[in-house]
Amino acid sequence: MALLEVNNLKKYFKTPRGMLHAVDDVTFSLDAQTTLGVVGESGCGKSTLGRTILHLLDSTSGQIKLEGEDITQVSRKKLKELRRNMQIVFQDPFSCLNPRLSVSEIISEPLEIYKTAENRKARSQTVLNLMETVGLSRNLAGAYPHELDGGRRQRIGIARALALDPKFIVCDEPVSALDVSVQAQILNLMQDLQQERALTYLFITHNLSVVKHISTNIMVMYLGKVMEFSPGEELFEHPTHPYTQALLSAIPVPDIDVQRQRILLKGEISSPIEPKPGCRFAPRCVHAKEICSREEPPTVEVSPGHMVACHLAGQLS
Repeated sequence: MALLEVNNLKKYFKTPRGMLHAVDDVTFSLDAQTTLGVVGESGCGKSTLGRTILHLLDSTSGQIKLEGEDITQVSRKKLKELRRNMQIVFQDPFSCLNPRLSVSEIISEPLEIYKTAENRKARSQTVLNLMETVGLSRNLAGAYPHELDGGRRQRIGIARALALDPKFIVCDEPVSALDVSVQAQILNLMQDLQQERALTYLFITHNLSVVKHISTNIMVMYLGKVMEFSPGEELFEHPTHPYTQALLSAIPVPDIDVQRQRILLKGEISSPIEPKPGCRFAPRCVHAKEICSREEPPTVEVSPGHMVACHLAGQLS
């Protein structure tokens, strides 16, 4: 059963030059206890999508359903209830942690707001249990964010997100600001937590190697639009959209005997402000036909669960 359903979701921002289409008609579903990886270049709308789903940003139109319940338009009281089940882990662990609060105070904030612990002693014990869950030493309970490295700061952010025992977590580039060795530790931690706590992730990243490691399904975005949606292994074995093919061609191969032909993208990036008709990727696509600049491509299913928005779908695989 789908834990999260998003239908025709749009998020536009008003600018002096017109409406910026940050998220434009995005539709997908996410099954419970799975991970949907969202990839694409910077500025494609990945983070805006995640924040709109969590109501950190108000949607322009569309529908969001959590466990079958329409949560697109909700009251403040209802939104507070939803926060128990919907949390976020931010990209930069330093900027999202209050520098004036200790580790234990940061993690206990959600517990205090929702009054989930019977008393102060029970709350302190819950905080210590959460620290242990994410691999933080209890000795760090009185430390402050600036005294810790990036990996430990991100563990604090994860512990805070877990405090209310949510079902769904948006992971907004949670490892991109960390060293490679620390990235692997955090990714392994998140996968262990998913199994232990039956979590569902929307994992936003620009790192295709990371998304391959952690995702059940992958969604490729470009200038607010979904270009391709596919099971993880299927996308890497049979990329169909020209944009996806270009992204995958840029992944380094750790074998000097294997040569991968790099697909270089040329042409200008279309403006997301009052975008012209047609495919957003057409100006940079080496396979573009006249119809690509004239008509928006339909989304077609090229194999079970593998959706592609391209006029040439099936001809380029």
